[in-house]
Amino acid sequence: MGRIEELEARDDAQSAVNLDTAEALKNIQTVQPKVETKGGLKVTSGDGQFSMSVGGRIHFDGYAFNDDIATPTDTTEFRRGRLTLSGTALGWEYKMEQDFAAGTNLDGLRDLFIARSFGKGKLTIGQFKPYRSMEELTSSNEILMMERPYASATGLFNGRQFQQGLGYLYAGPNWTAGASVFNMRNAATARNEGMGFSGRATWAPLMGTEEVLHLGGWYSYEDTATGTPNLSAVANYAGRRGPSLTIANTPGISGDQVTSYGLELAGLYGPAFFQSEYVRAQFGQLAGPDQDVETFYLQGSVMLNGGRKAYKPATGVFGSPRVADTGLWELTARYDQIENKDVSGLEASSWLLGVNYYINPNLRLMFNYTQGDNELTGDETGQYAVRTQFSF
Repeated sequence: MGRIEELEARDDAQSAVNLDTAEALKNIQTVQPKVETKGGLKVTSGDGQFSMSVGGRIHFDGYAFNDDIATPTDTTEFRRGRLTLSGTALGWEYKMEQDFAAGTNLDGLRDLFIARSFGKGKLTIGQFKPYRSMEELTSSNEILMMERPYASATGLFNGRQFQQGLGYLYAGPNWTAGASVFNMRNAATARNEGMGFSGRATWAPLMGTEEVLHLGGWYSYEDTATGTPNLSAVANYAGRRGPSLTIANTPGISGDQVTSYGLELAGLYGPAFFQSEYVRAQFGQLAGPDQDVETFYLQGSVMLNGGRKAYKPATGVFGSPRVADTGLWELTARYDQIENKDVSGLEASSWLLGVNYYINPNLRLMFNYTQGDNELTGDETGQYAVRTQFSF
């Protein structure tokens, strides 16, 4: 019996060692960081309290103009060259993004904020896009055409895409409500006392796998004060790096305001997609009455070999289609117009036709033809543009 007891004791000791080893391995797994490489690079601490992901985008463009009165230069450029660092730290989110194609240091800073769940929504503090304009809030990796329409920072909110302040976004299963208050500056703008406010709400009464209907509305108020830059609406009616027309301008020294409101309508039916916004704005003047500006666009696309646009109910925008191994082809079109209702001739419009080829989830090729029309000068310059877009 002594021999049996000795063997049993050894078994018990070995079991204890096995348990200790298993516990030690579990602890090692807990403290070891987790590294993911799907679609990019993401590192998460073993306890899940910290994470970091690295992303980026390269948009390389080429432009050739069909000159009329204006004679812009045929050229190439890096439209965007961004690196993005984002993640979480002890319950807070953070994002830091630098666009090297827009300049170094402050000139190239884009999103730069921290955010946290607060109540039933999310609070954002720092530099980000105010909640206004459906197309403005759509990522440049996922916009339909190479450039956004006039109802965005490409026109109406010229030079005011990113602002510094506070934002709060509350999202339900098929709706959103967001508000932001901000200083009239970004990282590269001189310090000033101008303030702004914007709010946006969206609702998707129809949201299925093949059919989506989106309704939205937004309001923006921008006030000039000491040191505020001029607030202008500018139309690049023949595409980027082409001729432009200033539609309206509120001088920064005027103490006046720019107010605007917009309505959104968008939808998806199988491979077909459309999106439209109508905006009215009022630009205060240093002398004389305020000037009313009206802009609207209608754009759409058809997927030719499967796939469909993705709707994002948490932000109320459409994104890129899910790409299969064979790639996806998309035909695109847009009509875009902006007009100063109080000054004769300050009107511009553009017709755009395009093709997108989604090679894989990270790589897209784009072609756009833009036919511009400057009502003031009669210029009808056109532009052929191509883009190679890589993002991760």
